[in-house]
Amino acid sequence: MAPFLAYEDKGPDTSHTPRDAGAPLVPLAPLVLVHGHPFDRTMWQPQLAAFSTTRRVIAPDLRGYGASPVSPGVTRSDEFAFEEFARDVVALLDDLEVDAFVPVGLSMGGQIVMDLYRQFPGRVRGLVLADTFPAAETPQGVRARHALADRLLREGMRGYADEVLEKMVAPHAGPPVKAHVHGMMTAASPQGAAAALRARAARPDYRALLARVAVPALVVVGADDTYTPVADAEAMHAALPDADLHVVEGAAHLPNLERPEEFNRALGTFLARVDGPS
Repeated sequence: MAPFLAYEDKGPDTSHTPRDAGAPLVPLAPLVLVHGHPFDRTMWQPQLAAFSTTRRVIAPDLRGYGASPVSPGVTRSDEFAFEEFARDVVALLDDLEVDAFVPVGLSMGGQIVMDLYRQFPGRVRGLVLADTFPAAETPQGVRARHALADRLLREGMRGYADEVLEKMVAPHAGPPVKAHVHGMMTAASPQGAAAALRARAARPDYRALLARVAVPALVVVGADDTYTPVADAEAMHAALPDADLHVVEGAAHLPNLERPEEFNRALGTFLARVDGPS
């Protein structure tokens, strides 16, 4: 059965960069962009535009978000395991005949990227973890996520979106950015968001995994992020054996949208490192 995720797939099917004159062409690793909660693949518009000119870039809607249903063949499901997010993405990549790749995940997407590495380490060429954290949920956090899931099913997304907008992006973010972020949140399916919150409440602890990561990593965080503050990013950076850390000033939880040029520069520098000779 073909994967059920909606997605965008841009750029050349096989992209290459010359190592030097007369040398063989070196394939560039496809970029796989994994969005956070409660967003969709359009949160990666600046990165799709910037990187698809030279490499293949794939951005799926996770199950229950955007145009993807909560589960195959249905539009609503109460719960699923968090690890299924990663398996969904890999099933899509199998269908698209993508083997090795570089996943980029933000917030919940970063936790999915960690699970991708946990389940499929041999397929990951490098990790990009943005505005995320690796620890399992606390008992208080579990209760809060289930309470929020109940609220979204009862009230819908708008009230929640209004409340958290200026934590998702800095208060001084431009009106187009705020409108885009608010629009993604209000368009999200309450059923999908609630199911993901329940799955996220039961996710594993990835802190021990980080110390075993055998590929290069990039940790990015907005300087003004209150959901996953700079201290969390510094701890991940310290745990990873081979990692760079980039703090984006003037950004909160979505630096890829708030400061796309700076985010793209950091990502581009990292990708050049991943693509280069080992």
